[in-house]
Amino acid sequence: MSELKASKEFEIRFSEVDSMDFVWHGSYPLYFEDAREAFGANYGLDYMTIFNAGCYAPLVELNFQYKKPLRYRMRPRIDISYEPTEAAKIIFNYEIYDTEDKSLIATGRSVQVFLDRDYRLLWENPPFYEAWKKKWKVVE
Repeated sequence: MSELKASKEFEIRFSEVDSMDFVWHGSYPLYFEDAREAFGANYGLDYMTIFNAGCYAPLVELNFQYKKPLRYRMRPRIDISYEPTEAAKIIFNYEIYDTEDKSLIATGRSVQVFLDRDYRLLWENPPFYEAWKKKWKVVE
């Protein structure tokens, strides 16, 4: 099976830090969203592809663990990797690194499910997603 990954460097803006000069915890989901968009652009699994296939893909799980703080003016890198599953889900794992000393700053995971246009949960993979998995060789 293929291992699908993408990376993106980003800047910490002043508006993202608190009075301790730490990035506010609510910014991490936005960094994960940026990583998902970069992944989607690289591998053709962007939100418009999902939408144009007649589906929505809402997050149903999002978690992260802090290892050390992000601070103003840092230029970290976020790595995103696709976790293959037979279930009708999109699972991603994340790692944020300090680009200066290469240390791990945070890790995370997200799970998205598929809904049809009537907001009903899809229990089986939509055809476009099955085709995507085959194209990228992430199914056995």
